[in-house]
Amino acid sequence: MTRILVVTDADWVRNDVHAALSVGDNELIDQTDPAATAAMAFARDVDVVIVDLQVGAMGGMAVTRAMKDAGIDSHAIPVVMLLDRGADTFLAGRAGADGWVVKPFTARQLRDAMTGAIGSAA
Repeated sequence: MTRILVVTDADWVRNDVHAALSVGDNELIDQTDPAATAAMAFARDVDVVIVDLQVGAMGGMAVTRAMKDAGIDSHAIPVVMLLDRGADTFLAGRAGADGWVVKPFTARQLRDAMTGAIGSAA
């Protein structure tokens, strides 16, 4: 089973992520408070975090940095960012994201980004 923490406060983004990943043996956990992401990710022992670029007052870049800073020893949880435009890929890389897709995304694009992020963290 793959545990996926989905961090967004936009219903349409959450619905798109759920539609793409509600297959197979995935468990999706929703989070709307970006400041609580790292604590929840480690408490729920998730395999990957998918975070929207525009979420709450903190934003996806800050959430990604917080996740990387919270990594316990070698147990860093991979992060996939959902970007608004192609130009944001530079910022996602600088923030330390393990993968990203530009919205709107296809189910395959999101699954490939997630699988790649999990594989690179292993």
